[in-house]
Amino acid sequence: MVRIPFVAILGLSTASFALANPIDPQVAIQADSPVHINDKWSYTNCGSTTDPIQIESIEVSPDPPVPGKDLTVKVTGRATETIEEGAYADVTVKLGLIKLLQKQFDVCDEARKAKASVQCPVETGNYIVEHTVALPREIPRAKFTVNVQGYTADDDDMLCLDLHVDFIKNPFPHLGW
Repeated sequence: MVRIPFVAILGLSTASFALANPIDPQVAIQADSPVHINDKWSYTNCGSTTDPIQIESIEVSPDPPVPGKDLTVKVTGRATETIEEGAYADVTVKLGLIKLLQKQFDVCDEARKAKASVQCPVETGNYIVEHTVALPREIPRAKFTVNVQGYTADDDDMLCLDLHVDFIKNPFPHLGW
């Protein structure tokens, strides 16, 4: 389960680190069924009900995320099968049509580096993983999409998550827009 919660955290924190270097244009993925909707962020489980990692909820604090502040992400989910060393995640961060980052991460290695509370191998069961990252102050005022595709050591689908984060400030907060 560390793969999913940590991968979700990884996706959110990766978005903050990737906001300066466009790579090439791509079409943004639209969420079909939001699991959480806030005027500043949302996520969609784009995986299958048979994926070994099932996300039940994602909470962020502060909600919504604020550039230049620490972001704590709490992910609740379950592992329906053991996740072994060698599991990985492909993370893509986009700004509209522009791909800012596309990178593959070794999930177990990233969990070790982050000193996550869940480490590989991840046995079947329910998990809650919480992690805090510092969001850079320099995050552009824009809407970002983060797609996380997780795979087992055997290259089978493990999870899929689409995250949408809006760092555009409301120009007329007194009007309730």
